[in-house]
Amino acid sequence: MLDRSRIKEHMEVVGSCGNHVGTVDHLDGDRIKLTRSDNPDDQHTFLPLSEIAIVEAGRVVTKHNHMDSISLLRSE
Repeated sequence: MLDRSRIKEHMEVVGSCGNHVGTVDHLDGDRIKLTRSDNPDDQHTFLPLSEIAIVEAGRVVTKHNHMDSISLLRSE
């Protein structure tokens, strides 16, 4: 089970392959709000917590490679 308390602001989010997906802005309910600087449209995007595999070594690792994880990002 994922320990949400281990996810902190400014942590890097990477895919299971180790490549960059985004940077944590903060937790927003059952999803992670990523910083705008990682989005070419300069908007916040959100990744569901259900897509997170583990938090380790100061990074959030998704269940999928970075391209699949990026395709799951949603903006508001």
